[in-house]
Amino acid sequence: MMILLYDSYLSYSVYLIIVGMLWGCTNPLMKRGSKGVSEIRRDSAIKQFFAEFKFLFSRYQYVIPLVINLSGSIVFYYTLGKTDISLVVPITNSLTFLFTTLTSRFLGEEYPTNSTYIGMGLVLLGVSICVQSKLETV
Repeated sequence: MMILLYDSYLSYSVYLIIVGMLWGCTNPLMKRGSKGVSEIRRDSAIKQFFAEFKFLFSRYQYVIPLVINLSGSIVFYYTLGKTDISLVVPITNSLTFLFTTLTSRFLGEEYPTNSTYIGMGLVLLGVSICVQSKLETV
């Protein structure tokens, strides 16, 4: 019985990794695709909103990563209903941070400092401890 529960946590952890990857890898791509939106100026808040909306949603460089990012949200909500929220949130948030940093570096945006790598390691260590404590209580 305990092995079946362990397997279910293990299988849902794969979904959480997928969510972290979908969210994290698309963040830098959406940032890149939205380049230029801050230069749009209109004389009212409503006109500004619609001009920015039109700008963003007319660019495939923004829309495609957004759709992929939103598909991660679907997987997230599915997994949220099947497993413990105290595992889902820290795992997905930390993996999102990790994949965002790695994707940004891959795209040549910014090079993480040693402090960033140490922080990523500590976050992953903390999540590992959190997951291990949940597996021990099962």
